[in-house]
Amino acid sequence: MIAQAAGLALLAALSPTALLVAAVYLGSARPRLTAACYLAGAVLMSLVMGVVVLFALRSADLNHPDQHAPRYGLRLGLGLVLLAGGAVVAKRQPMQPDPGKARQGIVSRMIADPAPLSAFAVGILVFAPGVTFIAALQVIATARASPGLTVVAVLIVVVINVLLVWLPITVHLVAPEVTERRLTAFNGWLRAHGSAVLVGVLVAVGAIMIFDGSYGLVTGG
Repeated sequence: MIAQAAGLALLAALSPTALLVAAVYLGSARPRLTAACYLAGAVLMSLVMGVVVLFALRSADLNHPDQHAPRYGLRLGLGLVLLAGGAVVAKRQPMQPDPGKARQGIVSRMIADPAPLSAFAVGILVFAPGVTFIAALQVIATARASPGLTVVAVLIVVVINVLLVWLPITVHLVAPEVTERRLTAFNGWLRAHGSAVLVGVLVAVGAIMIFDGSYGLVTGG
């Protein structure tokens, strides 16, 4: 259960927008404070939504053995939604040159003038849960696991989900100049290939969820 949820969380973490925003804040006048506030907002949103989704799914008793059909049907449905999303992104033309504008308007304006308070708000906005993150939580919520193991699994998913925020910050503490140079170079690549990365993640997770859901329905869970 934890391994599957962690794998889906890792795919959810591959967000060009999240990394681009982190790079902007680490290159600001107060890089560590601003980036830390961004991380705090990201963790808060991920944790709160993780708890909300977990309780919502558990309240439907999808973790009970006699609910295997709805449980795997939900996974199949999530997979189809992800594949559809990947198809929409792949066909969208012209491709957006800047992944940082994936959430149009307010986020791009807020990161233009980096500040701790606005960085916290950006963390909340950027890490509003997507289908991939929900898919990771769905694996946890529908597993027949103890409360302690469930808490550990949710915390692992949250930590992995904000990987592209805390990892650059950690590296920046050790080697700030090198980190800024590497992030600048990598962001150039992301601007050119951000849509392809997003499509790849959506298709990969969608295929996993469709296979898992279909297999569970056919075999009876």
